[in-house]
Amino acid sequence: MDDNKLEFFRKLLQDQLDELLKEAERTVAGMTDAKENFPDPTDRAALESDRNFVLRIRDRERKLISKIHEALQRLDDGTYGVCESCGEEIGEERLVARPVTTLCFDCKRRQEAMEKVRGK
Repeated sequence: MDDNKLEFFRKLLQDQLDELLKEAERTVAGMTDAKENFPDPTDRAALESDRNFVLRIRDRERKLISKIHEALQRLDDGTYGVCESCGEEIGEERLVARPVTTLCFDCKRRQEAMEKVRGK
């Protein structure tokens, strides 16, 4: 992969990382600043349900942040865009769609087929 493409993916990953971190900060600020006091149990339950939903989303985003850091590390060490299973280059279309991927399309398809067979 040439330097221009590598820089494109670095910027794409960094922009995603920045946006996720900004959202995390907003969530923390919103949960620590809010002093809601709902005497109605239904309102409290709705608030807790909403908070749990947001926290589940943020947990998924936390995992994505870790994958973005790993992808940035692969950019630094020269292994970005190389399938960790077969060693072939991962197609640019796949990298644009999922910049943190570590598997090429064919290896990912095989992995998913094996998971389906095993019942996961």
